[in-house]
Amino acid sequence: MTNPYGDIELDAQGMRALAHPVRLAILTRLQSDGPSTATALSEHVGATPSVASWHLRHLAKHGLVRDSEQRGSGRERWWEAAARGIRFTATDDASRAAYDALRTTMEAAEGDLVGDWQRDVEPHLEPEWAEVAGRSNTTVLVTAQEAAEVEGAIEQVLAPYVLRKDAPETAPDGAREVRLLRHAMPQGARSHE
Repeated sequence: MTNPYGDIELDAQGMRALAHPVRLAILTRLQSDGPSTATALSEHVGATPSVASWHLRHLAKHGLVRDSEQRGSGRERWWEAAARGIRFTATDDASRAAYDALRTTMEAAEGDLVGDWQRDVEPHLEPEWAEVAGRSNTTVLVTAQEAAEVEGAIEQVLAPYVLRKDAPETAPDGAREVRLLRHAMPQGARSHE
Protein backbone atom coordinates (compact mmCIF):
# COMPACT_ATOMS: atom_id res chain seq x y z
CA MET A 1 0.00 0.00 0.00
CA THR A 2 1.30 3.44 -0.86
CA ASN A 3 1.64 6.24 1.67
CA PRO A 4 1.56 9.49 -0.34
CA TYR A 5 0.77 11.64 2.71
CA GLY A 6 3.83 10.60 4.72
CA ASP A 7 1.69 9.22 7.54
CA ILE A 8 3.28 7.27 10.37
CA GLU A 9 2.66 3.56 9.95
CA LEU A 10 2.01 2.07 13.37
CA ASP A 11 3.08 -1.38 14.46
CA ALA A 12 1.31 -3.20 17.32
CA GLN A 13 3.36 -1.35 19.97
CA GLY A 14 2.55 2.01 18.41
CA MET A 15 -1.14 1.12 18.23
CA ARG A 16 -1.14 0.17 21.91
CA ALA A 17 0.66 3.40 22.80
CA LEU A 18 -1.91 5.51 20.98
CA ALA A 19 -4.92 3.53 22.26
CA HIS A 20 -5.19 5.79 25.31
CA PRO A 21 -7.76 8.61 25.20
CA VAL A 22 -5.38 11.30 26.52
CA ARG A 23 -2.54 10.32 24.17
CA LEU A 24 -4.92 10.22 21.21
CA ALA A 25 -6.32 13.64 22.19
CA ILE A 26 -2.81 15.08 22.47
CA LEU A 27 -1.75 13.78 19.06
CA THR A 28 -4.99 14.91 17.44
CA ARG A 29 -4.59 18.39 18.91
CA LEU A 30 -0.97 18.68 17.75
CA GLN A 31 -1.93 17.51 14.26
CA SER A 32 -4.78 19.98 13.96
CA ASP A 33 -3.42 23.03 15.80
CA GLY A 34 0.35 22.70 15.50
CA PRO A 35 3.10 22.83 18.13
CA SER A 36 2.20 23.26 21.78
CA THR A 37 3.40 22.73 25.33
CA ALA A 38 2.22 20.16 27.85
CA THR A 39 0.65 22.96 29.88
CA ALA A 40 -1.34 24.34 26.96
CA LEU A 41 -2.38 20.85 25.83
CA SER A 42 -3.50 19.86 29.32
CA GLU A 43 -6.38 22.36 29.14
CA HIS A 44 -7.79 20.54 26.11
CA VAL A 45 -7.11 16.86 26.84
CA GLY A 46 -8.40 16.40 30.39
CA ALA A 47 -5.04 15.96 32.11
CA THR A 48 -2.74 17.92 34.36
CA PRO A 49 0.38 19.43 32.79
CA SER A 50 2.58 16.76 34.40
CA VAL A 51 0.34 13.94 33.12
CA ALA A 52 0.23 15.51 29.65
CA SER A 53 4.03 15.76 29.73
CA TRP A 54 4.30 12.07 30.64
CA HIS A 55 1.98 11.12 27.77
CA LEU A 56 3.97 13.31 25.36
CA ARG A 57 7.19 11.51 26.30
CA HIS A 58 5.42 8.17 25.78
CA LEU A 59 4.22 9.27 22.34
CA ALA A 60 7.76 10.43 21.51
CA LYS A 61 9.13 6.94 22.30
CA HIS A 62 6.94 5.63 19.49
CA GLY A 63 7.88 8.38 17.03
CA LEU A 64 4.44 10.03 17.07
CA VAL A 65 5.56 13.40 18.47
CA ARG A 66 8.89 15.21 18.68
CA ASP A 67 10.42 18.39 20.01
CA SER A 68 9.36 21.33 17.91
CA GLU A 69 12.27 23.04 16.21
CA GLN A 70 10.12 26.10 15.53
CA ARG A 71 9.51 26.95 19.15
CA GLY A 72 10.85 26.48 22.61
CA SER A 73 12.99 28.45 24.94
CA GLY A 74 14.55 27.72 28.26
CA ARG A 75 11.97 26.10 30.49
CA GLU A 76 9.19 25.64 27.94
CA ARG A 77 9.31 22.44 25.96
CA TRP A 78 7.33 22.62 22.73
CA TRP A 79 6.08 19.49 21.00
CA GLU A 80 4.78 18.81 17.51
CA ALA A 81 3.22 15.87 15.72
CA ALA A 82 5.80 13.87 13.79
CA ALA A 83 3.39 13.49 10.84
CA ARG A 84 -0.02 14.75 9.74
CA GLY A 85 -1.64 11.33 10.11
CA ILE A 86 -1.29 7.71 11.09
CA ARG A 87 -1.98 4.38 9.42
CA PHE A 88 -2.57 1.08 11.10
CA THR A 89 -3.77 -2.36 10.15
CA ALA A 90 -4.01 -5.71 11.87
CA THR A 91 -1.77 -7.94 9.80
CA ASP A 92 -1.75 -10.91 12.17
CA ASP A 93 -3.33 -12.23 15.36
CA ALA A 94 -0.68 -10.54 17.50
CA SER A 95 -1.60 -7.08 16.25
CA ARG A 96 -5.38 -7.66 16.25
CA ALA A 97 -5.88 -6.71 19.92
CA ALA A 98 -3.83 -3.53 19.53
CA TYR A 99 -5.74 -2.65 16.36
CA ASP A 100 -9.10 -3.19 18.08
CA ALA A 101 -8.06 -1.11 21.11
CA LEU A 102 -6.91 1.82 18.97
CA ARG A 103 -9.96 1.68 16.71
CA THR A 104 -12.27 1.64 19.75
CA THR A 105 -10.45 4.62 21.33
CA MET A 106 -10.61 6.57 18.06
CA GLU A 107 -14.31 5.85 17.56
CA ALA A 108 -15.08 6.96 21.12
CA ALA A 109 -13.10 10.18 20.62
CA GLU A 110 -14.75 10.93 17.28
CA GLY A 111 -18.26 10.55 18.64
CA ASP A 112 -20.94 10.98 16.02
CA LEU A 113 -19.01 12.97 13.39
CA VAL A 114 -21.70 12.58 10.76
CA GLY A 115 -24.62 13.30 13.07
CA ASP A 116 -22.89 16.34 14.57
CA TRP A 117 -22.13 17.68 11.09
CA GLN A 118 -25.69 17.07 9.89
CA ARG A 119 -27.09 18.90 12.91
CA ASP A 120 -24.59 21.75 13.31
CA VAL A 121 -23.11 22.46 9.89
CA GLU A 122 -25.17 21.11 7.01
CA PRO A 123 -28.23 23.34 7.57
CA HIS A 124 -26.03 26.44 7.30
CA LEU A 125 -24.02 25.55 4.19
CA GLU A 126 -24.09 27.86 1.21
CA PRO A 127 -25.74 26.28 -1.85
CA GLU A 128 -22.45 25.55 -3.66
CA TRP A 129 -21.13 23.69 -0.60
CA ALA A 130 -24.41 21.90 0.06
CA GLU A 131 -24.29 20.64 -3.52
CA VAL A 132 -20.90 18.94 -3.06
CA ALA A 133 -21.73 17.51 0.36
CA GLY A 134 -23.22 14.08 0.56
CA ARG A 135 -22.62 10.44 0.89
CA SER A 136 -22.23 7.46 -1.31
CA ASN A 137 -22.47 3.77 -0.64
CA THR A 138 -21.02 1.76 -3.49
CA THR A 139 -20.30 -1.95 -3.60
CA VAL A 140 -17.68 -3.24 -6.02
CA LEU A 141 -16.63 -6.79 -6.93
CA VAL A 142 -12.82 -6.86 -6.77
CA THR A 143 -9.87 -8.96 -5.71
CA ALA A 144 -7.76 -7.93 -2.72
CA GLN A 145 -5.12 -6.67 -5.16
CA GLU A 146 -7.69 -4.59 -7.05
CA ALA A 147 -9.06 -3.18 -3.79
CA ALA A 148 -5.54 -2.09 -2.85
CA GLU A 149 -5.15 -0.49 -6.29
CA VAL A 150 -8.43 1.41 -5.87
CA GLU A 151 -7.35 2.68 -2.44
CA GLY A 152 -3.96 3.70 -3.84
CA ALA A 153 -5.58 5.55 -6.74
CA ILE A 154 -7.89 7.43 -4.37
CA GLU A 155 -4.94 8.45 -2.22
CA GLN A 156 -3.00 9.67 -5.25
CA VAL A 157 -5.95 11.86 -6.28
CA LEU A 158 -6.28 13.26 -2.75
CA ALA A 159 -2.56 13.71 -2.02
CA PRO A 160 -2.16 17.25 -3.44
CA TYR A 161 -5.11 18.46 -1.36
CA VAL A 162 -4.00 16.66 1.79
CA LEU A 163 -0.47 18.03 1.46
CA ARG A 164 -1.82 21.53 0.83
CA LYS A 165 -2.65 21.72 4.53
CA ASP A 166 1.10 22.11 5.11
CA ALA A 167 1.06 25.31 3.03
CA PRO A 168 -2.46 26.74 3.35
CA GLU A 169 -1.36 29.98 1.73
CA THR A 170 -1.19 28.09 -1.58
CA ALA A 171 -4.89 27.21 -1.46
CA PRO A 172 -7.16 29.14 -3.81
CA ASP A 173 -9.58 31.68 -2.38
CA GLY A 174 -12.69 30.02 -1.02
CA ALA A 175 -10.97 26.74 -0.07
CA ARG A 176 -12.30 25.01 3.04
CA GLU A 177 -11.45 21.89 4.93
CA VAL A 178 -13.66 19.00 3.87
CA ARG A 179 -13.65 15.72 5.79
CA LEU A 180 -13.89 12.65 3.58
CA LEU A 181 -14.79 9.48 5.46
CA ARG A 182 -13.91 6.26 3.67
CA HIS A 183 -14.53 2.76 4.87
CA ALA A 184 -13.39 -0.25 2.89
CA MET A 185 -15.41 -3.16 4.25
CA PRO A 186 -14.71 -6.45 2.48
CA GLN A 187 -17.34 -9.13 2.92
CA GLY A 188 -16.44 -12.48 4.44
CA ALA A 189 -15.18 -15.21 2.14
CA ARG A 190 -17.77 -16.74 -0.19
CA SER A 191 -17.81 -17.88 -3.74
CA HIS A 192 -19.18 -15.79 -6.61
CA GLU A 193 -20.80 -17.80 -9.33
